[in-house]
Amino acid sequence: MARNNQTVIISEFLLLGLPIPPQHQHMSYALFLAMYLTTILGNLIIIVLIGLNSLLHTPMYLFLSNLSFTDLCFSSVTVPKLLQNMQSPVPSIPYAGCLTQMYFFMVFGDMESFLLVIMAYDRYVAICFPLHYTSFMSPKLCVCLLVLSWALTTFHAMLHTLLLVRLSFCGDNVILHFFCDLSALLKLACSDTHVNELVIFIMGGLIIIFPFLLIVMSYARIVSSILKVSSTRGIYKVFSTCGSHLSVVSLFYGTIIGLYLCPSTNNFTIKESVLAVMYTVVTPMMNPFIYSLRNRDMKRALVRVLCSMKISS
Repeated sequence: MARNNQTVIISEFLLLGLPIPPQHQHMSYALFLAMYLTTILGNLIIIVLIGLNSLLHTPMYLFLSNLSFTDLCFSSVTVPKLLQNMQSPVPSIPYAGCLTQMYFFMVFGDMESFLLVIMAYDRYVAICFPLHYTSFMSPKLCVCLLVLSWALTTFHAMLHTLLLVRLSFCGDNVILHFFCDLSALLKLACSDTHVNELVIFIMGGLIIIFPFLLIVMSYARIVSSILKVSSTRGIYKVFSTCGSHLSVVSLFYGTIIGLYLCPSTNNFTIKESVLAVMYTVVTPMMNPFIYSLRNRDMKRALVRVLCSMKISS
């Protein structure tokens, strides 16, 4: 039913998907399915290990379990629909489903950004103020940081969703992406999107740029602190402690900055599709390996669980 001469009610969108040749569709489907199952299994293992092992009930592992839960959900927002559309002749998504996907994509994406900041602060306190760590990172403060982060991410995602609902869309309902990205949806709108773009500019700085700067500041203070340590063993211990977190930060923010802060002139290039896959599929899959392979406590917890399972069997 027409709203006016130029706009129509859009009941669904068509997701263009990834630029994969038809002859490689089945192989790509198997690859993405394997990556998604690895993401689910890897993050679930970290959550279960931290929950079962009382020695891991510390602020650092509390934040790590939340990061694993966030990664698990973040990947689940986009990859199942991508897999479904790769096997469907009409890769469509309902209007309400598109808004829902965009909302949860922003919630879990923003939450990952906040968690990386909190984990950087946790490492800063542990290295620079080791004697006061337990008082600074009290259970009450940790819970408050997590609750505040979830509240801010929910508000941010809801704000963009409500601003998007008020827009009208033209007959063109083809999204040049493999999921409902906010910027891709705004390109299809017939209404004035200046308010949406202004909110993206303001909130994007608070959600992406400001947390990234806080992480840089935290590690600048850490580096300044470890330079005062004369022991080579002490310096190695500090770098081994922060190495996993730095790897995740580089992987996450590197792709985000390359995709959103250095966009291409075209609508959806191969570079943008690769970067989008990196932070929606690859990063959530790699995080469990990064933290488990470089973390002795996680390895010991896994060995204990495997040994207990072997003994019980």
